[in-house]
Amino acid sequence: MQPNALHRCAAAARTGVGFAFPLLAALACHAAQAPMQMPPTEVTVVTATPQSIPAHFRYQGLARASKHIIVRAQVAGVVIARPFVEGTDVVKGTLLYQIDTTQYAAALRNAAGSLEDAQSKQVSADINLKRVRPLLAERAVAQSTLDSAEQVYRQAEAEVASAQAAVDQARKSYTDCFVRAEVSGRVGIAYLVLGSRVTGSSDSLTTLDQVDPLYVEFNPSDQDILAWRREIAAKRLTFPSGTLQVRAYLADGSVVQQPGTLNFADISIQSQTGTQTLRATFKNPGHILQPGAFVKVELLDLKRDGAILVPQRSVQQGLTGSYVYVVGDSNTIGIRPVQASSWYGSQWVLDDGIKAGDKVVVDGTQKIYPGAKVNPVAYKAAADAATGTVGQDVPASPAIPLVSGR
Repeated sequence: MQPNALHRCAAAARTGVGFAFPLLAALACHAAQAPMQMPPTEVTVVTATPQSIPAHFRYQGLARASKHIIVRAQVAGVVIARPFVEGTDVVKGTLLYQIDTTQYAAALRNAAGSLEDAQSKQVSADINLKRVRPLLAERAVAQSTLDSAEQVYRQAEAEVASAQAAVDQARKSYTDCFVRAEVSGRVGIAYLVLGSRVTGSSDSLTTLDQVDPLYVEFNPSDQDILAWRREIAAKRLTFPSGTLQVRAYLADGSVVQQPGTLNFADISIQSQTGTQTLRATFKNPGHILQPGAFVKVELLDLKRDGAILVPQRSVQQGLTGSYVYVVGDSNTIGIRPVQASSWYGSQWVLDDGIKAGDKVVVDGTQKIYPGAKVNPVAYKAAADAATGTVGQDVPASPAIPLVSGR
């Protein structure tokens, strides 16, 4: 008891009141020395329960044409026509350039004449051979005569084959004067104009990009891939059966309606960047996706099993990192360091620090401290939904690295 309180009690005992009411005086002295006990702080808690949730993986990707063709001439000559319009879509077989055909048409006619001459000689040699062969059986001619006739025929036959090859080559050169689109796609800038001279295959005429279908390439890091494989091996990450689908987001955040499919994974890690190239193919009938555009891609239909979710405000930040308050035995408060690296809706996904059955404090964290006694009340997510708390300031699809799997 404090000295002042002792003096007050002694003085009360010496007064008439103290002699008349000794019991009340004693009670007053006891009240002066015993402070009032505060009730335990009420907190809301959520019980950690493992759940199966979608695993969101997003990366920055680059759109590329599924076929990028540099259109070149195969013959030399002067450009006499360029019927295409730059930057437009063309179908396979569309005439892009025409090179002067004069010399190639003449070469084709010359080769065709040589072929006819060779064929005529072959016919004559064949007639002679058919005439000599029966005479040998009648011993009307010598064996050497037959051998000579057969040799002449074989030579004529070879000349026909050589002349036919010359015709084929001349026809190809003539056909190459008409430069056509090898695939359907979008034609680029014309590098040569009318009257320009093409010197050969080293000259580029234009480009042709096939944009339907279109490729999108993205590059997870080697650390991401390793962590991804570990989660799959630990059965915390589940892949869909069949082809893995990929969704694309344009620069303004809009979604490409038709998902693509993952169809290529590089066999090695790029030593310069420490990343692995993955590629998805998208149907692009309206040409919404453009080659060279940066887009975000998201892997679809992956599931994360055994995920522990807590409301966003449960996770506190300290000097050593993230932590949560938990209610332990006898309703005593404790602290658990956690790893919370991603969101699912308005909740954090905890990677480490909390196990199934732990009671995590949601509301009332400002009034508690380690070792404090509390009165835990079950957290009700419906109340947050009614007040508009759930979902606030939470991106619909947060950008989450592949390594997280959350």
